[in-house]
Amino acid sequence: MVCSECPVACKNVKPLQKHMCLTITPPLKDNVDLDFSDVFGPLPQESSDVVFDEPAVVHTRSHSLVGPSSIVDLDSEKAPEGDVAEVSGEVGIEDFEVLKVVGQGAFGKVFQVRKKDTSEIFAMKVMRKDKIMEKNHAEYMKAERDILTKIDHPFIVQLKYSFQTKYRLYLVLDFINGGHLFFQLYHQGLFREDLARVYAAEIVSAVSHLHENGIMHRDLKPENILMDTDGHVMLTDFGLAKEFEENTRSNSMCGTTEYMAPEIVRGKGHDKAADWWSVGILLYEMLTGKPPFMGSRGKIQQKIVKDKIKLPQFLSTEAHALLKGLLQKEPERRLGSGPRGAGEIKEHKWFKGINWKKLEAREVKPSFKPEVSGRQCIANFDKCWTDMSVLDSPANSPRSDPKANPFTNFAYVRPPRSILSQAT
Repeated sequence: MVCSECPVACKNVKPLQKHMCLTITPPLKDNVDLDFSDVFGPLPQESSDVVFDEPAVVHTRSHSLVGPSSIVDLDSEKAPEGDVAEVSGEVGIEDFEVLKVVGQGAFGKVFQVRKKDTSEIFAMKVMRKDKIMEKNHAEYMKAERDILTKIDHPFIVQLKYSFQTKYRLYLVLDFINGGHLFFQLYHQGLFREDLARVYAAEIVSAVSHLHENGIMHRDLKPENILMDTDGHVMLTDFGLAKEFEENTRSNSMCGTTEYMAPEIVRGKGHDKAADWWSVGILLYEMLTGKPPFMGSRGKIQQKIVKDKIKLPQFLSTEAHALLKGLLQKEPERRLGSGPRGAGEIKEHKWFKGINWKKLEAREVKPSFKPEVSGRQCIANFDKCWTDMSVLDSPANSPRSDPKANPFTNFAYVRPPRSILSQAT
């Protein structure tokens, strides 16, 4: 999981680009409390009512979590010796040159790397086994790798290689250098409905593909959506994703607080409908500049369960209708949870102008393209990451029985043929 919050992330905000943004009014005073308390007393009564509000932009974020948050210190002085490959496969760490840090998460960093024999540029997610084992997240990390090997979709980042050393796990993925949707949203302002419609349609297409393949993402948010050089969105970070069977529910408390569905907050079990709630929150945020619920973690959870959804008056009637459908507090009433699944969303009148076949062939072009000077360009990543040292943090030997390695069969090389290579 990549943490997109950093101390300087929102300084020096760029001027708004009129062709993609709405004018921003001063932020509402939401009295943001950053105590991150999980204790908020008895669950309040629920409400599905909506009221109206004005737009504002928020710059503070929560972190992804499974139960308690697991942010760890990655700084240290000396790396241990002997971190050599455990699995002799076709690809290993020696095949890559590390260029820049482009992200940081609970268990390690994300690097921009160059494959030495082909000069291809990739993103390499490096995770420390000791921290993974300390937090009992081995199953999540293995699931992330396994899920990524099964996905092939034009709006989902692809896993190219995976391998491990004694101390670390490595996932090598497409390097998408238009930056995070988070970066563009908070540096450019509010998205107009016509631009948000294309982004939302591409996200719906990606999530629909996951659900059709028995996968819930469970951590949909702007930080986990990248933009490629053509302005298309690319869904990434499957650290909390889970495979499921129809008519079954998961009881994990997971996700990022602002985007958690009410059923996750209530601990009553959740299914793929929780993803559609998150899509609704994403759409709300793209159109208004902030998620609908803000405050400390506990206060946000309270609001998710009991508060009215505030819909801005400046949005179209169709946008109101779609948001109301996606942000139904009862999952069985939520748009996308019926027998036609994602078809209910794709056929909604707000998406009337979308040709879904052309969209999934990447023939529907977003009106905004990020400024990218080449495959190695990192201009759309925040300097709080790219100014970091590329030296990886040291790692201790994992505290587990070496005979019971939970990461066996981790190595992977993607077959050459892929949707992305055909489309570009």
